[in-house]
This record gives sequence, structure tokens and C-alpha cells, in this order.
Amino acid sequence: MEDRGCNSFLSCSPASALIDCTMRMAGQFRSYVWDPVLIISQITLMQFIYYGFLGLWIALLDLLVHYSPSLDQLFNHELLGFSSVHGRITMMAFILNSLTCALGLLYFIRRGKQCLDFTVTVHLFHIFGCWIYNAHFPSTITWWLLMFVCIGLMAVTGEYLCLRTELNEIPLSSAPKSNV
Repeated sequence: MEDRGCNSFLSCSPASALIDCTMRMAGQFRSYVWDPVLIISQITLMQFIYYGFLGLWIALLDLLVHYSPSLDQLFNHELLGFSSVHGRITMMAFILNSLTCALGLLYFIRRGKQCLDFTVTVHLFHIFGCWIYNAHFPSTITWWLLMFVCIGLMAVTGEYLCLRTELNEIPLSSAPKSNV
């Protein structure tokens, strides 16, 4: 196939040349190489952050109300609810954990466009974990509402934090600024 020089979108008329042309034009601005090892390690790291800090939040909040932490607080969907102090404390731990994981998105994912992807992935693994732990699919409305609130909170907060760092000024020179 001959090189058509593809300086504009209109100069690429055949479909194969159009695909080739857009691939070359897209590569000029930002090159994105699909790296499965990086993606899997980021997913693994976010899972460690999710469960590590969730356990920490549950332990700290249980310490305040003199409960002993248990694995049921992480995986048992029937424990959550507004009727008991234990259920409210566990729900508060999940919400605080969403904010903590948003910081994990900021420091380890660093891309606002990928925050929702990693947030949903972390919570899908949590749904599978709950399903395996309880031997049945989570069915309480409180648990599902809490998961949707946590997904929204983690994704929006993480994306906001990542976009703030992405929009910082890029220094063009190392010379000190002069006041004009």
C-alpha cells in the first residue's frame, strides 16, 4: 500500500487508508501502549488498597463503639442497615473507604479517564467476593444502594483529584519567573 501523506482527513478516501491514517494521526498527540502487566498490577494494587483501608476503617470505627471487628463486616450484605449501630458503623466505613480509595486512584492510576474503570473493577471483585463468602448473590437493597453510592463517590472524587493534577501548569523553562 502506498503512503498517501495523510495531512488532512479528506485526503484519506479508501476505508483501509482511513484506518491507517487515523492511527498515524492519533499517534502524533499521545501514544498509548496497551500494557496488560501494568493494568493487572494496578488492579491488584487497588484491591489491596480497597480491602486494607476498609479493614482499617472498620477496626477504627469498631474501636470507637467497642465492637470487635469481623470478616462479616466486609462481606456479609445482611449486616448492613440503618436499624443497628453495627450496621451504620459498617456503612460509614464503606463510605470513608471510598474517599481513601479515591486518593489511591490519584496516586497510582493518575488518569481521570480511567477512574471509573478501576472503581467499577474494584467493586465487581468485591461483589464476587461477597457472593463467594455468603454462597449466594447479595440481595439486600441497602447493600446495593451503598455500593452504588460508594462507586459514585469513589469515581467522582478520584476523577476530580486526577483532573486537578492533570490541569496543573507545565513549566516550559527552568528559568525563574520574573514579575512583570
